[in-house]
Amino acid sequence: QVFTFNAVEIKAQPSNKVKNGASVSIVCHADISKIDDFQLKHNFTILKDGKVVFMTVSDKGDARYEIPTARSSDTGDYECTVEADGKSKFSNALHVRITGMTKPILTAEKKEVLEGEVVKLRCELPEEAPPLHFFFRKIKMNSTPKEKYVMEPHRNFSVVEFSVEEGDNILQFDCFGRRSVKSEYESSEYSNKTLVTVRELFIKPTLSVRPSSNITEGDRIQFECSTVVAKMRGIEIILQKNKTILNSVRDEKLLKYTTIATLEDSGEYLCKVEQGRASKSTKLNVFVSELFPKPILSASMRNLDENKELTLTCGISGFRKANFSILRKNSNGDTWLKNSRNLTMRVSVNDTGSYTCKAEVRGIVKESKSVRINVYAPVSKPTLSVVSGFPEVVLGEPLQLICRSVTGTPPITFTFYKGNEVKKTVMNDTYATFLDENIRQNDSRAYKCDARNNHSSGMKTSNILNITVIVPIKSASLGSFPNGEVQDGSGTAFLCTVKEGSWPIHFKFFRKTDHDVLLYEKTENADRVLWHKKGMRKQDTGTYYCVASNRANVDVKSHPITISVILATWQKGVIAAFVLLPIAGAVTLASWWFLYKKKK
Repeated sequence: QVFTFNAVEIKAQPSNKVKNGASVSIVCHADISKIDDFQLKHNFTILKDGKVVFMTVSDKGDARYEIPTARSSDTGDYECTVEADGKSKFSNALHVRITGMTKPILTAEKKEVLEGEVVKLRCELPEEAPPLHFFFRKIKMNSTPKEKYVMEPHRNFSVVEFSVEEGDNILQFDCFGRRSVKSEYESSEYSNKTLVTVRELFIKPTLSVRPSSNITEGDRIQFECSTVVAKMRGIEIILQKNKTILNSVRDEKLLKYTTIATLEDSGEYLCKVEQGRASKSTKLNVFVSELFPKPILSASMRNLDENKELTLTCGISGFRKANFSILRKNSNGDTWLKNSRNLTMRVSVNDTGSYTCKAEVRGIVKESKSVRINVYAPVSKPTLSVVSGFPEVVLGEPLQLICRSVTGTPPITFTFYKGNEVKKTVMNDTYATFLDENIRQNDSRAYKCDARNNHSSGMKTSNILNITVIVPIKSASLGSFPNGEVQDGSGTAFLCTVKEGSWPIHFKFFRKTDHDVLLYEKTENADRVLWHKKGMRKQDTGTYYCVASNRANVDVKSHPITISVILATWQKGVIAAFVLLPIAGAVTLASWWFLYKKKK
C-alpha cells in the first residue's frame, strides 16, 4: 500500500467573505497518489487561529466544517491538517471574514427617573463572543449626544450609568458594538432607541435684583432667588458671584441678599437650587455705575532734603464734597495722619515711605494710588582705605580699595579716581569697593573717591590716599674676598647684592649642610650688605649662598659659592721644620760616620 500526499487544500464555500448570520463551510481536500486502489483512512483537523475547531476521520479525500450561522467571532485564519498511515501534510492558511455584527439589544432599568438620579442601561450583543467593545449614547433635543465607551473582555453585554442633569426631561439612549480582529474592525448597527422620561423635583430658579436698573455706588440693592418645589425637605438655595458664596438657605423656597452697591459688585451672579443630586441654576448680570472716581494724592515734592517742608493734597476730579483722610502705608497696617484733603509737615529721614489718601461719599470709601516720598540726609565726607589695611601694594598685584560714608540716605553714588582719571562708579547703600587689577611702576599712586546722593548739598570728596608700590626683588648674587681659598685663621668678607627691589631689604647668609645653617642676617635700606666672618677654620670649608627679601614676601636666592680653608704660611714652616730637621741630622751623622771610617 504505497501512497503519497500531493497537496492539502482548504477553501470556504460559498466565499471566504460572508455577511453576519449567513452560513459558510470550510472544506479540506487531500490530493493523494496511490499505486493500487485501496482504502485509506484520513484524519482531518481544521484549526482557526491555531486552535482546533473541527476533527473527523474519513476514507474519503474531503472533510467539511459547517458554520450554519456565521458571526464576527468566526473571522480568522483557517488551516487544515491531514494524517494517514503515519504521514501528514498541512494546507496553506485561508483568511475568512464575517462582515457585520448582530444588532445589539438595549434595555433601561427604569422608564421614568427623578432629577438627580441615574439611568442604568444594559447593551447586549446576542450570539457574539467576547472580547467586545460597547458604545452608549445619551441623546437630548438640540444638543450633542454624550457617549460612553466600555471594553468587555469576558462577556457579550455591558452595563453603564448616565447622570440626569439640569435641563434633562425626555431622553433617548442607544448603543452599538464593535470587534477587533487582526487590525480589522467590525461594527454593529445601532440598537433600538430606549426612551426615558425625567420628572422634575423643582423648577428652574428665578433670580431678580432691586432696583433692576440705574444702580449707582452707594445704593442699597437686594437680590431675590426663588423656586417652586414639590417637596421642601432637603432643598437648598445658594447665591454666588465669581464662585464666592454670598448667601444660602435650607428648606426654604426663597433667598434674599442685601448689600450697599460698589463698583466691585458689578458682574455675573448665579442662583443655584440643589436637592439631593439634582441641581438647577439661573444667571443674572448686574452693572453698578460709579458715584465718584478714585481720589488722587499729589505731593509738592517726591524727593527732598530733611527739614524741608512737604505738602500732600488729596482731590477728586470734578468732585469736591467728600470726607478726606491722609495715611501712611506700613507693612503692619496704615497709619492715620489727618482727616483733611491737605497735610503740611517738616520732614525727617524717618518720614521716607509711601502715602495714600481716602475719600468717603455716601458710605462709599475709595483709596488713591500710593505716592512714594524720599527724604534725604546729606552724605558725610567719605573715607578711602585699602581693604588689606596697609596703604601699599606689590608691583603687578591687584589693589582693592573701599570708600565709605558713615552717614547719608541711600542710595549713594561712589566714584573712584586714580590721579585725575575716573576709574569706577558704583551705587550702593553705605560703601563701595574698587579693584585696581594691575599696578604698574609708573602709575599714579594717588587715589581718592567721591560720594553723593539726592541731597541738594551735592558731592563730598575723600582725602587723597597715597599708595606705596613695593617692587619685588629681581635677583641676588653672592661674592667673597678673598675668593675661593682662605688661609686658616684669617677673615673673609661676604657681599650679597640685589639688582632691583624696594627698601628695606632683609639679607640672610647660609652655609649648605644636611640642614642649611643660618650664619648671619641683617635688614638694610640698601641694595647690598657686607658680612665679615673672622677666624675661618678648616670646618668652615663648604658652599655658601645668600637670600634677599622685602615686603613683597618673595625670597630670592643667590647662586652658591665654594670656600676652601687652607693652611697658613707659618703653619707650613712649622711642618717643614718638624720634617726636615731629623733628615738633616741623619745626613750629618751619616757623613761623620763615613769620614771616620775612612780616616781610620
